[in-house]
Amino acid sequence: MTATSIADRQLLESARDRGLGAIAEKVLARERLSFEDGVALYRSPAIHVVGALANHVRERLHGDLAYFNVNQHINYTNLCNKLCRFCAFQRLPGQPGAYWLKPEEAAAKIRALAHEPVTEVHMVAGVWPKIPYSYYLELLRAVKRERPEIHIKAFTMVELDQIAKVAKKPLEAVLPELIEAGLGSVPGGGAEIFSERVRQQTYHLKISGDEWLATARKVHQAGLRSNCTMLHGHIETVEERVEHLDRLRKLQDETGGFQTYIPLSFHPENSEMADVPGPTALDELREIALGRLMLDNIAHIKAYWILMDVPIAQAALSYGADDVDGTVVEEHIYHDAGATTPQRVQRAELVQWIRDAGRVPVERDTLYRVVWSADPERAPVGEAAPVGA
Repeated sequence: MTATSIADRQLLESARDRGLGAIAEKVLARERLSFEDGVALYRSPAIHVVGALANHVRERLHGDLAYFNVNQHINYTNLCNKLCRFCAFQRLPGQPGAYWLKPEEAAAKIRALAHEPVTEVHMVAGVWPKIPYSYYLELLRAVKRERPEIHIKAFTMVELDQIAKVAKKPLEAVLPELIEAGLGSVPGGGAEIFSERVRQQTYHLKISGDEWLATARKVHQAGLRSNCTMLHGHIETVEERVEHLDRLRKLQDETGGFQTYIPLSFHPENSEMADVPGPTALDELREIALGRLMLDNIAHIKAYWILMDVPIAQAALSYGADDVDGTVVEEHIYHDAGATTPQRVQRAELVQWIRDAGRVPVERDTLYRVVWSADPERAPVGEAAPVGA
């Protein structure tokens, strides 16, 4: 019996002891988990077994490599008319703290970090209908003029829906123009929970789950990769979470356009839902694990350290996550909601955090090409991040 088969047998025995034997057999056989399996994993008190199953998949795909990038966040406006009850970032014109960056102001933020090896700028913001279509094009162009080599990951599906409306063109016509102006990929925010019940109670002015998925389909058909997310820890049910993951999985079967899944922890502070307790550290680890186990066709699972205490993000690297995001600068959306993590870390800090978690740090670009690796033999520079079968 090989060491691997011994480890597999021990994992299977542990799972059987906690009533998860049938699911463990599927995981070890690389079979797709069902909706019912997802519900059972959410409801299981054996979080360590759930995490071990997710770690098995994570290590089968990525070994002990853990990815990060050197990135910069720019939230170009907090003006928003969606009035989501869980959001502490949004403002209306005239409210204290309301702002809208001019394209040259965004470019100045890029210029301020010209001395650092930033490979990606992540630009998302509120949705405000008086922002003209020309602004979005000039925003992209201004960033590219300042730093032509930078990859721009910008505009959630919610923002893209609004951009197409103000352009008075179908999104299929808008996306090539955004790409020509500099758009390189799309982030995964704004999905929240694909439950109409939850949408009506918490974000009824925002696009529906069906519309978010339809927009993502068009993004992928335009040749852009995107991320995907789920906002968890508020009023959603376990079944609604599993349905959300299943719908992401089905779209990925169709398009193959999602490259990373990021569970987003609800931060209740300073929002209309401040009475909701929000997720615990164990909840966050379980979400990482469920993402890895259910989303068998999405290569990467991200533990977004800006939302977590750093030790939780480190632990998540053994619960299914293989990515911790990047250095981040000036993140406002979650810090306005009470996140207490630093807004920025140095590259060396991220490398050390990953090493302290027992993983091998690998710097990537947005599309998971390797920029630097602590183990060049397994993650060669210039190659795409390896993904096992």
